[in-house]
Amino acid sequence: MSNARVTDVVTTLFRIVLGLLFALHGAASLFGIFGGNRGSGEAVAIGTWPGWYAALIQLVGGLLVLVGLSTRAAAIICSGSMAYAYFVVHQPDGLLPLNNGGETAALFCWSFLLVAALGAGRWSLDAALARRRGVAQEPSTVAATAP
Repeated sequence: MSNARVTDVVTTLFRIVLGLLFALHGAASLFGIFGGNRGSGEAVAIGTWPGWYAALIQLVGGLLVLVGLSTRAAAIICSGSMAYAYFVVHQPDGLLPLNNGGETAALFCWSFLLVAALGAGRWSLDAALARRRGVAQEPSTVAATAP
């Protein structure tokens, strides 16, 4: 299998898993399932700032990234929400993510930034819609190396 093909498969799997995990966080907070908000078994009260809005971004943004629809925009919004969570919620408790409990927020933030930079990839709704419209796909952002 060529390097470009492996890169396509791995980045697609990364995007799918990242979107699924983020959407599950949102579903837990919005609906009180999967242990609820922060393991409390409860849902966040509707309209509560910033928790309810963050959970909504997590659910909707995660699902959009999962299926690869409006991926770059959704990933930027998800990344920004996690940057906000890190600096507003976690940073006041300590400088480093290991000390302030912000590892998950930091990892989600940088992971979504990577997805925004790389795009949805070949196996996404964005790519399927582009093929259907006859729009040429953007070249892969990662160049394949010659054997």
